Amino acid sequence: MTQYFLDVEYNNHSFGEKEVNLMEFESCVFNHCDFSQCNFIGVVFIDCTFNDCIFSGAKINHVALRTVFFNRCKIVDVNFAMCDKLIFEIHFKDCILDFSKFYTLKIKGTNFVNCSMIAVDFMSTDLTEVLFDNCDLYRSEFSKANLSKAQLKTSYNYTIDPTKTKIKKAVFSLAEVKGLLYKHDIIVT
Repeated sequence: MTQYFLDVEYNNHSFGEKEVNLMEFESCVFNHCDFSQCNFIGVVFIDCTFNDCIFSGAKINHVALRTVFFNRCKIVDVNFAMCDKLIFEIHFKDCILDFSKFYTLKIKGTNFVNCSMIAVDFMSTDLTEVLFDNCDLYRSEFSKANLSKAQLKTSYNYTIDPTKTKIKKAVFSLAEVKGLLYKHDIIVT
């Protein structure tokens, strides 16, 4: 039976492997919590905020993230691709998302602000109108993704193949345009 929690604030708690399974959290705030040992099953987060939390290595399969905000969180090597896709909405600010996976997700309009996103997998992801504001995208993979109208003007270290990625009306900075030309093996100075 699913347990329901509304408007609860959690502080400095380390959650065990199955501690949050079959729970639904709405309008809850999590501060300085550690979810790295969790193997989530049947968990729903609605209108929740995570501040300074650790998710690195957590198994978030079968999790519903419905309007969820992550601030200053460490989310290394987490696979978002298996999350519940119904009303899936997430936003990140000042987070470390290195080696995480968003493969095939529809995350239109998501905000990534001041994030480290090294080697993140965005293959076949719908990134329409996504904001990448001051993000390090070193070795992130965008093959077959849709970056239409995405904002990458202030982000850096990306390499995107325009022949394998939709980039119509996406915004890039002139200084980082070399990331669109890498496959041609030319030097831009």
